[in-house]
Amino acid sequence: MEATDEERPLLSQHPQDECSRYTSDGTVDFYRQPALKQSTGNWRACFFILGAEFSECMCFFAVAKNLVTYLTTVLHESNVDAARNVSTWIGSCFLTPVIGAFLADSYWGRYTTIAVFLSVYIIGMLIMTSSAALPFFLPRSSDESGGVHPAAVYLGLYLVALGTGGIKPYAAALGADQFDGADPKERVAKGSFFNWYYFSINIGTRV
Repeated sequence: MEATDEERPLLSQHPQDECSRYTSDGTVDFYRQPALKQSTGNWRACFFILGAEFSECMCFFAVAKNLVTYLTTVLHESNVDAARNVSTWIGSCFLTPVIGAFLADSYWGRYTTIAVFLSVYIIGMLIMTSSAALPFFLPRSSDESGGVHPAAVYLGLYLVALGTGGIKPYAAALGADQFDGADPKERVAKGSFFNWYYFSINIGTRV
């Protein structure tokens, strides 16, 4: 019995060392395998999330703050039409997260949802940026109120609105997932991440 008791720590030591390589809260990596603590997650992933959120807020509010002026001076819309179109676009930006949340929770997961919708967001921004050069290439006699230029502008705007649907609801949650909730040190780091997350958002909206 004494020999058996002495062997118990030796038998349980290997599984403990093996488990310590992985996160303790059941987190899995992109391939649905147990996440390794040393090579996945933590701050190395959060820096990308914070940078993406900062860039997204900066782009979104830069467009939103100047959109009425752009629609009235460049597309020659009336103040009433421009204000209505901007309100509709902003409302769409806050409605599409319902679509992103449904796809993430039911089918894709957070990472894939953010990756897909962020790609849509970038394409929308590129289209809007490219549309600024269209008046230099379109014939002077073209009707801007119903031509290619406004179509390109609104296509870019609503692709951005769709893209926000996968970013806004899950960026913070994906960042929190990078920390092991069962590790006391990483729980502290998770709280610090949220501080930096909201700091990035506030700085992005004011740049």
